[in-house]
Amino acid sequence: MSSKFDVVVIGGGPAGYVAAIRAAQNGLATACIDAWRTAAGELSLGGTCLNAGCIPSKALLESSEIYHRACHELGAHGIDAGEVRLDLARMQARKAAIVARLCGGIQGLFRANAVTALAGHGALLPGNKVRFTPHQGEARLLEADHVILATGSQPIELPSLPFDGERIVDSAGALELDAVPHRLGVIGAGVIGLELGSVWRRLGAEVTVLEALDQFLPMADAQIAREAERQLRRQGLDIHLGARVQSGERSAGGVRLRYEDRQGSHELEVDRVVVAVGRRPHTAGLLDPLSGVVTDARGCIEVDAHCRTSAANVWAIGDVVRGPMLAHKGSEEGVMVADLIAGRYGHVNYAVIPSVIYTTPEIAWVGRSEAELVADGVAFKAGTFNFAASGRALAMDQAAGIVKVLADAASDELLGVHVCGPMAGELIAEAVVAMEFQGTAEDLQRTIHAHPTLAEAVHEAALAADRRAIHAINR
Repeated sequence: MSSKFDVVVIGGGPAGYVAAIRAAQNGLATACIDAWRTAAGELSLGGTCLNAGCIPSKALLESSEIYHRACHELGAHGIDAGEVRLDLARMQARKAAIVARLCGGIQGLFRANAVTALAGHGALLPGNKVRFTPHQGEARLLEADHVILATGSQPIELPSLPFDGERIVDSAGALELDAVPHRLGVIGAGVIGLELGSVWRRLGAEVTVLEALDQFLPMADAQIAREAERQLRRQGLDIHLGARVQSGERSAGGVRLRYEDRQGSHELEVDRVVVAVGRRPHTAGLLDPLSGVVTDARGCIEVDAHCRTSAANVWAIGDVVRGPMLAHKGSEEGVMVADLIAGRYGHVNYAVIPSVIYTTPEIAWVGRSEAELVADGVAFKAGTFNFAASGRALAMDQAAGIVKVLADAASDELLGVHVCGPMAGELIAEAVVAMEFQGTAEDLQRTIHAHPTLAEAVHEAALAADRRAIHAINR
């Protein structure tokens, strides 16, 4: 096996494996090092996203939603399903099969594009050299014209609640529970906490969410966040804002948490705890002190607008650099860097990266929020439309939520689109495309949307921005 490559990618997640495939498509001899392994010890490409994050969580979200609807909502459709029983082992097996299929698919893509897959750990040395340490065997030295660092991120551990893999778990552990806990504590009301809390609530757990911030989903538009909070509380998530966990200890019944809020100190006894307070860049053992790569106070590798590091011909992408920790953001950075290395045009428009939370209803947005526009003194107009007036949403029995469109008051250019409702993660794509081409609210208004579809809600919200909505009262 050759030890000289045009490109060596360290990390096989959505940023790294995409960069490796695009580099190979550009005619560059490419190797990708990744440490993820299956239970059998084989390489499992895909990083956290495919192995223990995006994909398995969406599988459980889908399964738990079907279970919940079968238990509580089919009657409204005239369907009597009789007794509904949960087989969690089969549900987990389905999730594992999806993960295995997708991870195996990346292996196939690597073979088809002649990417060399290396199972083990990589470390950047001076002079664009990489020390590759396989899971078994001796370390060896790889040389590369370019090195791409894509080692992703890892869960943040609270000093007062160290992970034990049994009662106190991280997001990956929360996806592998073999029984539905009677009482589940979730620390953190961000994307991960809300998604995982939703899964286990639907399956029957009493879920208490403790969020240290006083505001729910501060990264989302406030109107959308309020609607999402209202819907999630209705589903039984017991959400406590401004609740700062002080300590936690294992007890005879599970875990005893102590937290403080405006009302004072409290104790909460739960069977298991999911700590979902965020993630940090994973750079342990990655950088030789003389590599020339600089990290910031948060541990992120410092890069320029095109993901170049401070070391010549060394690039960094994905969760390990600045910006939102989103798989699709990392993938696009991987494409950009691989194209730049090959002498092609490469660019990522960071202003139009969509965000999605896969609860029910889903929450999605792109661009700026109303509060951000107000803070910057930008004159804008806003239009909203409720899914309660959507024929398709009513037919689906998923009529909760709203669409909100924000456009520049003078130019009409779209500044932000925010959705809380069914299939929001799919609906937001239309807004992303429109904003990528500097589209206006009028562009959305004059685009024909099929009837009856959920996408009509986006159309009506755009019309509402000019007080011209057809299926809502304009105010």
